[in-house]
Amino acid sequence: MSIARTTEISASSSKSFEDAARKGIKRFSKTINHVEGAWIKEQKLVVTGDEVSEFRVTMKVTFVLD
Repeated sequence: MSIARTTEISASSSKSFEDAARKGIKRFSKTINHVEGAWIKEQKLVVTGDEVSEFRVTMKVTFVLD
């Protein structure tokens, strides 16, 4: 029997929402094993002047416990 846990994380990128999500999962996977999936809960833009300067995502990441 497997037991899974879900944790909420946030990540950002200057390129895109997709890049922010990829960076977040990559960093999370460095310290947590058995990542199974993620659900994008929220997307947010940071605007500086009249330009988008940062893309931010909040994700719920599911992983299986050892």
